[in-house]
Amino acid sequence: MKSLRVCFACVVLLACSQTFGGIEQPRVATATEELNPQRFEFAIESGYLFGAINPPASYEIGAEFLTARIRWGVMQGDTWLRGYNQFYISAIAEPIFRGIENHYFGLNLGMRYNFVRPGSRFVPYFSGGLGLGWIDSHPEIPGGQGQDFTFNILSAAGISYIVNDHWKLNVGALYQHLSNGGQTDPNRSLNLFGPQVGVTYSF
Repeated sequence: MKSLRVCFACVVLLACSQTFGGIEQPRVATATEELNPQRFEFAIESGYLFGAINPPASYEIGAEFLTARIRWGVMQGDTWLRGYNQFYISAIAEPIFRGIENHYFGLNLGMRYNFVRPGSRFVPYFSGGLGLGWIDSHPEIPGGQGQDFTFNILSAAGISYIVNDHWKLNVGALYQHLSNGGQTDPNRSLNLFGPQVGVTYSF
């Protein structure tokens, strides 16, 4: 009987520890692991951009990106520059909700730098790249783009949150410039700013 009471007490203690002990905390990455995360990433990112500066017409654009990244280069040490580089390529699809044109499709290639803080799951970043694409231009309308073929410039800054070894959530701000590089006269262009969110899978 005494041994039965001891077993019962052990079961109760185990149940209480599971109930009130909380969820086991994820393993903290070592300094080496922090600077050598998974080498490849795929990200789905979405933004909402507002036109500014030069076009006479108001623009509001949905910015959808499918991005592949590869880790390339590490900055070690104890400075604020501690982190790693990534090379990326993005496929772009943008419905134009407000403006003269209706849609834009393109590609963008560039670099992203991730600032790694020791022991932190938050990873600030900035990125920039150049690319090309096609817009359904309307040069006959004042303020419309002069031709379908355009170049693009993208720049972004934000912060990623590491959920686990494979998943990250991202939030940031995005700037996009669209122009045909002076191939038409007048050379209309678009400057767009807005927020961006995304989810990233690493492997």
